Amino acid sequence: MARTARVVRETGETRVEVALDLDGQGRWQVETGHGFLDHMLAQVAVHSLIDLEVRGRRDPSGWHHLVEDVGIALGRALHQALGERRGITRFGWALVPLDEALAQVAVDLSGRGHAAVDLGIQGEVEGLPADLLAHMLEAFAFEGRLTLHARVLAGRNDHHKAEALFKALARALRQAIAPDPRLGDHPPSSKGTLST
Repeated sequence: MARTARVVRETGETRVEVALDLDGQGRWQVETGHGFLDHMLAQVAVHSLIDLEVRGRRDPSGWHHLVEDVGIALGRALHQALGERRGITRFGWALVPLDEALAQVAVDLSGRGHAAVDLGIQGEVEGLPADLLAHMLEAFAFEGRLTLHARVLAGRNDHHKAEALFKALARALRQAIAPDPRLGDHPPSSKGTLST
């Protein structure tokens, strides 16, 4: 069965379209209007091997609604594509360096949304408030119904910190969404189901 999804989120402030294929090759087409956000989403696609399309139109008053809605739509698309989550590895983790920066991410595709995010960045990174990136990841975790622990462990350059974290997220997701051939069609849970 194809593990794909397409989500459109339209509000009075923004319109965001997300399409993904969990069994892709890391292809991406991302146009949010903010180059750095596009760059971070491209890292997720390339390093998770998830094919990803994101189109977004921002609220003229600022980036807040667009960035949040990208996280919401991306999470919903992941949730849809995972279906009943049978046969997946479920857990994934990564420790990723980028020059002087180091980031650590762990995910559990448990069916329950929770996020603990520490970017280690104050203010803005490449013109985007860092707290919006953290908020986007929180929205992604809640709507994707996964547990996300993401933390920058070291670094001086804020661009490097953020990029290391998004690459670590991608690698953790790549592990977690991968089919486990030993599980077959069974859910990876002692309860016999993952909460959805």
